[in-house]
Amino acid sequence: MPAGQLTQEELQKYKTDGFLLVPGLLSPAEVDAFVQYEASQPSEWRGHLDNHARDEAWRRVATHPNMVGIARQILGARPWIVQTMYLEKHAGEAAKGTALHQDSHYLPTEPNTLMACWIAMSDTDLENGGLCVLPGSQQKGLFATHKATSTNDHQVWESEHLMRDPAGKEWKQVFYSFEIDGVTKADMKFLSVPKGAGVFFTGMTIHGSYANVSKDRVRRAFATHFVADGTWVFRADVQNTVAAQ
Repeated sequence: MPAGQLTQEELQKYKTDGFLLVPGLLSPAEVDAFVQYEASQPSEWRGHLDNHARDEAWRRVATHPNMVGIARQILGARPWIVQTMYLEKHAGEAAKGTALHQDSHYLPTEPNTLMACWIAMSDTDLENGGLCVLPGSQQKGLFATHKATSTNDHQVWESEHLMRDPAGKEWKQVFYSFEIDGVTKADMKFLSVPKGAGVFFTGMTIHGSYANVSKDRVRRAFATHFVADGTWVFRADVQNTVAAQ
């Protein structure tokens, strides 16, 4: 298969499971170059969700043809970038994870075409706080949630965002670190994702991570959220989507 393309079997697996691990999206040299560049940036730099529109190094990763080609194939339309995040989780007391959630709770869209690609920028697994998913959860709609309470494992936060519909109506909505009602750590599938590989998953797929309990292994990942051409994103802070190709 050409770079940035899935077989029909892989596409079907994505549709069935709600996620797909794809090796070799980025070369070791591409990963190392970005990690080295990012290490030189100020700490507040990662607070932006639109660095792909601000910075050439971020743009190269977020628009990489291997990733964008697969996103286009999955969406069946031109992909647009909603947001990007670089996520470093060092070993130690501050190495908490992200509570189990569905991205569509945080990034409501119309229609719901939201999807993500989570690229491992280091070897990742359960020990160093790698990604976990609940296969098939995307087929069951949005689950009920509550604010995360497991502070040993997860960051707990709350924030208010401006929302805007296509007619221009605006309102404020509070988001928080979700936990999914009725879903526990024991239900999750923990993925071992090697450096340069990526996990594609739908906006409805339950996923998250736990604390980095390794002695000295950093868990690094670059996450890009996409929507299909013609999709409305309700959160005002990320409405200026960028064409991925």
